[in-house]
Amino acid sequence: MRIMGLDVGSKTVGVAISDPLGFTAQGVEIIKIDEEAGEFGFERLGELVKQYKVDKFVVGLPKNMNNTEGPRVEASKAYGDQIAELFNIPVDYQDERLTTVQAERMLVEQADVSRGKRKKVIDKLAAQLILQNYLDRMF
Repeated sequence: MRIMGLDVGSKTVGVAISDPLGFTAQGVEIIKIDEEAGEFGFERLGELVKQYKVDKFVVGLPKNMNNTEGPRVEASKAYGDQIAELFNIPVDYQDERLTTVQAERMLVEQADVSRGKRKKVIDKLAAQLILQNYLDRMF
């Protein structure tokens, strides 16, 4: 079963994919979107769904630290609803609190990557962490 993890923002969607056995997550790419203009990257997402033969989506939920849900959670759920209907693939959600902070820390500590370069990969790494946390919890 291949599971695709998504870190949905207003400008980008970080994409990660599990290995066929569902043990590990790997970052794939960052899809540029424009939430305000109604451009959600569904065409590119569809190409990746076909390429990896995706059976399930996991969308990160950026809850507040006190476990409340704000506007970004609603936007992520709306995105999840849209892809579930569009691709006819089930969607599950994973609490993503601190994954972007964790991803940033990993890039700083392990790779000493410049701030500009970190911005280019942070969403992909965050999607990978969301998916890996989901896999660890489920399997």
